[in-house]
Amino acid sequence: MPPVDDDTMKVLVVDDEVRLAQSVARGLRADGFTVDLTHDGISGRDAAMSGAYDAIVLDIMLPGLQGYRVLQQLREASVRTPVLMLTAKDGEYDEADAFDLGADDYLTKPFSFVVLIARLRSLVRRAASTRPSVLRAGDLELDPSRHRVTRAGTELTLTPREFELLAYLMRNADVVLSKTHLLHAVWDEAFDGDVNNVEIYVSYLRKKIDLPFGRSSIRTVRGAGYAFSPDGG
Repeated sequence: MPPVDDDTMKVLVVDDEVRLAQSVARGLRADGFTVDLTHDGISGRDAAMSGAYDAIVLDIMLPGLQGYRVLQQLREASVRTPVLMLTAKDGEYDEADAFDLGADDYLTKPFSFVVLIARLRSLVRRAASTRPSVLRAGDLELDPSRHRVTRAGTELTLTPREFELLAYLMRNADVVLSKTHLLHAVWDEAFDGDVNNVEIYVSYLRKKIDLPFGRSSIRTVRGAGYAFSPDGG
């Protein structure tokens, strides 16, 4: 099995035990990882939503928002970054809960740092082997696994909803999609909101992926909906 290239690995550590988190970060950096630290659930969730991480080390007992809820919100937003859960608890039900919510692995404190490194490398290898294909349209690229979008080499910051809308449009390039269709596909079939939400989010996307680059990737088809043009217009 080929080794993981740690130089390209970026890890988010979310743990309110500041000294432990800093110790973990030092060890990971010494092994070649790039590490970001947060110490509460809300800032951890926000960092995970907006950053391109190869793996997340997430404590369960966190102030602001517990790790279980952070994990649940990440998965609901289609953030598929591998998550290794940490907890001081030791019980099969905690482990089962973590896996049910979408955790990829689980370690109980205190843990061996050598084991943590090995588990993280294994998670990244598994994620790479099952990683969805990067979507490309000209100089626009969307990487579903890293939750990352670039245009002409410039990284763009999209909200989870904008990201999902763009991904759906790119997967259905040149297909005219109605607002109702997009609402059901990107929000969900049970969503009872206004179809004009789609128009609002298309506008947000255009301001981020098109206007700064002089492109027009998302066409309005009067009376029918929207279509994504792979060539960018």
